[in-house]
Amino acid sequence: MKFKILALAVFLSATSLLTAQKKEITLEEIWNGTFRQERLQSLQSLDNGTEYIVQNFDRSARAMKVDVYNYESGEKVRTLINSADISGLPYFQSYSLSEDENKALLSTDIEPIYRRSNRGIYYVYNLESGKLDQVADQKIQEPTFSPDASKVAYVYENNIYVKNLASGNINQITKDGEINTIINGITDWVYEEEFAFVQAYQWNKTGDKIAYLRFDETEVPEFSMDMYGTYGQQLYPSQEVFKYPKAGEENSKVSLHIYDLAAEKHSKVDLEKAYEYLPRIKWTNDENVLSVQALNRHQNNLDLIFVDAEKNSAQVVLNETDKAYIDITDNLTFLNDNSFIWTSEKDGWNHIYHYNKKGKLLNQVTEGQWEVTDYYGFDPNTGRIYYQSTENGSINRDVFSIRANGKNKAQLTQKRGTNSADFSADFTYFINSYTSAKTPYEFSLHKSSNGKLVRKIKDNQELKNQLADYKISDKEFSTIDINGNELNMWMIKPVDFDPNKKYPLLLYQYSGPGSQQVSNTFFGTNDYWYQHLAQQGYIVACVDGRGTGFKGADFKKVTQKELGKFELKDQIDAAKELGNRNYIDAERIGIWGWSFGGFMASNAIFQANDTFSMAIAVAPVTSWRFYDTIYTERYMTTPQENARGYDENSPITHVDGLKGEFLLIHGGGDDNVHVQNTMQMVEALIQANKQFDWAIYPDKNHGIYGGNTRLHLYTKMTNFIKENL
Repeated sequence: MKFKILALAVFLSATSLLTAQKKEITLEEIWNGTFRQERLQSLQSLDNGTEYIVQNFDRSARAMKVDVYNYESGEKVRTLINSADISGLPYFQSYSLSEDENKALLSTDIEPIYRRSNRGIYYVYNLESGKLDQVADQKIQEPTFSPDASKVAYVYENNIYVKNLASGNINQITKDGEINTIINGITDWVYEEEFAFVQAYQWNKTGDKIAYLRFDETEVPEFSMDMYGTYGQQLYPSQEVFKYPKAGEENSKVSLHIYDLAAEKHSKVDLEKAYEYLPRIKWTNDENVLSVQALNRHQNNLDLIFVDAEKNSAQVVLNETDKAYIDITDNLTFLNDNSFIWTSEKDGWNHIYHYNKKGKLLNQVTEGQWEVTDYYGFDPNTGRIYYQSTENGSINRDVFSIRANGKNKAQLTQKRGTNSADFSADFTYFINSYTSAKTPYEFSLHKSSNGKLVRKIKDNQELKNQLADYKISDKEFSTIDINGNELNMWMIKPVDFDPNKKYPLLLYQYSGPGSQQVSNTFFGTNDYWYQHLAQQGYIVACVDGRGTGFKGADFKKVTQKELGKFELKDQIDAAKELGNRNYIDAERIGIWGWSFGGFMASNAIFQANDTFSMAIAVAPVTSWRFYDTIYTERYMTTPQENARGYDENSPITHVDGLKGEFLLIHGGGDDNVHVQNTMQMVEALIQANKQFDWAIYPDKNHGIYGGNTRLHLYTKMTNFIKENL
């Protein structure tokens, strides 16, 4: 017995010494790029299917390159573009190739506008002759080649232009564009943010027609933000003014138009009935048939419309309805016979469907109580469809292929975790990006026919070796039974965790509709922060409650018209359940979140002050009345229809319940969740005589970053947790 006790003591001492010798993660390391993962940058398959291209920076030559690699061998074959060889262009930021791969659009001096939009100087580079031509003298938006690469279309100051590359002539297609009034060919703020696209024009297959959306923003209310600038450089604040439709307010009036380049003629398309939103336009394989997706304001009734551009006639070929809402995707794919692939949640789970060109259902391709999470494409040579799904658990992703008739399904990836694919142009190969909670990104080449490994490409072994020197706790996955649902959860405990001790608990969540935070993926920057907190003696956990994604439509859409109600109940009850565990101190449970998560954290500290003793809310929505039409009304309908749902779930309504410690943070230049949200809640807290801490980061957008900003922000949050949890 004495020997066993002595051996155990020696073992524990050695383990303690080993742990003590390992380094702790610092906040400075998290935000200075110490733990950066390697990725494959701007990878794109060439049409030959045997080669792919990657954008690389040659540090020795201070040049940007686009290099060509052989799929099978991984060897660099040649350099397609080298800025060092291009006179007058020492550098470029991005590139896109023409369909024939003989020309490239190169960008410089890119200036971001909102989340997805930017403007910049663009050049056409002829890969055969080496000739370089600037597209326009000004910064432009969304330039694209015509299918035969003889022209480039682009948008400048809300108007569409087309440049003939042979003659150099520029034709201004639209002339009524005006900032904050009329937009042609690009989207307004709310479409960009919520329907996730900017380019609102499309060339047809033969390049003789351009379809485009026109936004009339005249009746949309304006929002303004004061921007303060850097000390010593700006004496008076400047003001950004843009159209932003808040819930229940007027949207842009959107219309569809087709321009015939040869006839120089515009046609406004009559869709035969009024639609609130036109979230997608896409030409079919017939050069005269355009597809349009059209939605009502509640976004629960969608028409897929085919427009005959010659006759200017429209026909609804598919209609979908939903008791809650319909998500818009980019999965619509037209096959050679103009039949099409479509994804839908109509059977309760997101699956793939095949329709003929008249909109008649041919068959449901995938089926089961799991979700298709990405659609990769259709190979006409084999008749196989490639997709990603949750068939091996909602926190995992695998890549599959299946015939269009729904038969002969094959799983192409085998490692448990998150797999995603990038296919060669002819679907011979795919590059698999694999990650798990314990594995940073690994890239490998596989045969698309059977998933067989061809070669390894990159594995982030250097990062693995680096992290071996640090105190790293496992991210433990489990489920927790809350309100009749098995909710996904992860938990991070201190490395020297002792089940006989009691630890403070910090809950992280986002909780937004269709989101997922509990996934089998490697560390993001927040995960390193959670490791840092675990080193300080905290347990950090995350629970995906009702309303989050990838567990079926009913689980996701149960929150309809009540954003925050069921999500909050699940977080409260999960915290209580965890607080009953012997190793968690129920008196020291905190919660934090960003954006929707900040909305939730605010509600938690106000409405469950007996459960949460501390909360941090970053960039929170504090009333859905302040947020935009498309997102908010998708889940809540309008405030005019659902005032109770808006107000009863608003944190502002519940400020009287604050008892614990509350930190409120916002970026002063947030064009998405306006700082108005925080200011209104600050005033409510003051009038309720509630003490709290808060911070505004001047001019910073929804991401709150730039320079030392993130380090400062996370230092502030860390100190607040240490002082109050």
